[in-house]
Amino acid sequence: MSTHSYHEQLDISNTRKLRELIQGLPSFVSIFFRGIEPTTSSRTRIAYAYDLHVFFDYLLSHHTHFQGKDMKELRVEDLDEVRAVDLEEYMEYLRFYQGAGENAPERVNQERGIMRKMSSLKTFYNYFFRKEMIHTNAPALIALPRLHEKEIVRLDVDEVALLLDEVESGEKLTKRQMQYHEKTKVRDLALMTLMLGTGIRVSECIGLNLDDVDFKNAGIHIHRKGGKEVIVYFGDEAEEALRLYAEERRKIVPAEGHEDAFFLSMQRKRLSVRSVENLVKKYSRCVTTLKNITPHKLRSTYGTNLYRETGDIYLVADVLGHSDVNTTRKHYAALEDERRRSARNKVQLREKRPE
Repeated sequence: MSTHSYHEQLDISNTRKLRELIQGLPSFVSIFFRGIEPTTSSRTRIAYAYDLHVFFDYLLSHHTHFQGKDMKELRVEDLDEVRAVDLEEYMEYLRFYQGAGENAPERVNQERGIMRKMSSLKTFYNYFFRKEMIHTNAPALIALPRLHEKEIVRLDVDEVALLLDEVESGEKLTKRQMQYHEKTKVRDLALMTLMLGTGIRVSECIGLNLDDVDFKNAGIHIHRKGGKEVIVYFGDEAEEALRLYAEERRKIVPAEGHEDAFFLSMQRKRLSVRSVENLVKKYSRCVTTLKNITPHKLRSTYGTNLYRETGDIYLVADVLGHSDVNTTRKHYAALEDERRRSARNKVQLREKRPE
């Protein structure tokens, strides 16, 4: 049995992955990752490492100063050779490029993908510029791509009911899917009801341990992004579904190393993020083919319903675990406008005169 919690194991795994990625980057890059460690998550640092790989691969193949050089031999001073015009060409390159390696797949980036990679580069350059290890900061001179706001996809109230009905009955599933449905429907209903009834992230859901579910107080203990631990409370519908699964879970002998996990796969191991994503996709396609429903869309659905019921954007931000209420307000701006419109005749200034 592992002595580490799920979240500790995940962090250890991410740290190993990061070290592996750093090995393929210039040696001086490790200074950057040590510097940002206290203020970033391991997943964020892994994303930076991937983005920097793309950037340095581009420089070695397209920039005259870097051509013919070895990745590991590059020095921090080489960053000063990159000009703003070079980065504009790099942004154009990011729209479509061939990954490094002979059999590497082709990559396509929309505005958001380009934005993320350029944001990573800005953070990277800013670090060395502030430390006075380089003299120029070319990314600071580049305007990031303008993002087109994406419509928030969420389930309507009737679609939520249909989705949960489908999880229970499985009547629209294929014959192959039905073979497994009888074995997993209690677990699936508990999982879907919990996400739709609390708005927790998929990583928070699969990270639940047996001791994290408190039926006496109707709450779950979860680990938020950034390591914060909080209690989130669930309603009667979620409690009923969770209790049914908890009874079933007690009869399962988990695989070694997964004894503490609350949600188990058919292999008796802790569910993975990918498994839950596939599960949500399977059931949601039986309800709507027009909306691409993911676990995050279930979270948006809960946030929408909570805001419509309470009108309290600060409560929604707190329950969803947003560190900045402006993030929440941005996602639910349309609903706020809807509420403002409904308030236009709420305050009566004078009594209506008789006709």
